[in-house]
Amino acid sequence: MASAFGVALVTGANKGIGFAIVQQLCRQFPGDVVLTARDEARGRAAVQQLQAEGLSPRFHQLDIDDLQSIRVLRDFLRKEYGGLDVLVNNAAIVFKPADPTPLHIQAEVTMKTNFFGTRAVCTELLPLMKAQGRVVNMSSIITLIALKKCSPDLQQKFISKTITEEELVGLMNKFVEDTKKGVQQKEGWPDIQLVPYAVSKMGVTVLSRIHARNLSEQRRGDKILLNACCPGWVRTDMGGPKGIKSPEEGAETPVYLALLPSDAERPHGDFLMEKKVEQWGPFCQLPSWAHFDPIII
Repeated sequence: MASAFGVALVTGANKGIGFAIVQQLCRQFPGDVVLTARDEARGRAAVQQLQAEGLSPRFHQLDIDDLQSIRVLRDFLRKEYGGLDVLVNNAAIVFKPADPTPLHIQAEVTMKTNFFGTRAVCTELLPLMKAQGRVVNMSSIITLIALKKCSPDLQQKFISKTITEEELVGLMNKFVEDTKKGVQQKEGWPDIQLVPYAVSKMGVTVLSRIHARNLSEQRRGDKILLNACCPGWVRTDMGGPKGIKSPEEGAETPVYLALLPSDAERPHGDFLMEKKVEQWGPFCQLPSWAHFDPIII
């Protein structure tokens, strides 16, 4: 039976920060919370773990690399709830620094999931967002590090307030093509650890700005707020054992954004860390912990 108080959905939520976000939403969001995972067995095991804590999430399979999987979820939300109240785009992958996979393959695979998969979820689910809906895209402080190390020409493109979705898609595809040709540094892309992850998450941050702008223009009266955020350096499979935050602490900022009051007008189209809006640009100030190398956040 669908809740009369609406529905919140988290992608990639069978472990780590995504799991912690579901856990906190189950305690704080008045409606249903849907935990999604690519692997059904792992997703259902995560739901059972939360049920053992007295929580009641629902499960739905979702592989953000698979358009058909996204559309099955879309149809479920439309039929069961008539829309969507909270969307947290958390699903992502990373190749660890020591991974021997060639850079161009890392770039293609990472971009497919982190940017194009997230974009596909937004394309299918944003039209379902109800008035006062909240959308949270998980990004990373590594995007600010990467932006600082891009060429001035690329920096201007990524911080442009008028960049279109098509132009951004072109940049993401160009990065992958440049790595295939081995010219990514010559073309101005950052020379840092985890560069495929960093560039894919730069794409997510800029996509968030574009989608927020579009929502303001096309659905102004609906007061939907869409933001990107960095959870911090979290002890997860992705972040490693040295992270300075627990998954529960890493979930705090995304949950804060997911539960912004219904009368809130901002933040919107912003990038947040520690529940605070950060400047999106090459002159932003980085916290001291952001200078670890390599770091996945």
